[in-house]
Amino acid sequence: MSLNLMKSFKKAVLVAALFSAGVANAALYQFNVTGDYTASWQLNSSGTPDDGANGVGFVIYDVDGNFPGSLLNLADLYFYNGDQGGGMEIYDYYNDMDLLLTDSQQLYTGSEEGIITFLTGSFAMTEFGGPGRYTLTVTNLDAGPGPGTDPVPGEVPEPASIAMVLGGLGLMASMKKRRAAK
Repeated sequence: MSLNLMKSFKKAVLVAALFSAGVANAALYQFNVTGDYTASWQLNSSGTPDDGANGVGFVIYDVDGNFPGSLLNLADLYFYNGDQGGGMEIYDYYNDMDLLLTDSQQLYTGSEEGIITFLTGSFAMTEFGGPGRYTLTVTNLDAGPGPGTDPVPGEVPEPASIAMVLGGLGLMASMKKRRAAK
């Protein structure tokens, strides 16, 4: 292998390791609505909405879950800013109908046009303009077991961790080859 090709390979390994070693911190959250309507779905704890307006709210389109009354068990989920009454809406785009529209506190932090992070816990909600009562429970599925419990079996490392290890091994191998060539 020529010296220039080896240098290029080293740089490529280092760049790949750096770019892929970003913090992978988005946890998987379970959402459950109970009360006068029930529904459940999963989303990442944070991310970029499909559409949003600062101070108003945001939407995530075509979320797969258990949405009784929906045509395809897909729903558009709208989350509203506290200045707009907070809460959320479950909308079946394919049936063109609201499945649930609630008032509550704001259920997220962050910018509606940027990165948002969902709150965890249980939240009381009321039907917008109606008598319905609901509870939204948001649980972090990646939080792991509590103190005094057995660890979760079969945990899989994040892709960024694997990339960092492979990048480090590639770097070590190229350094060893370089020393051997001297």
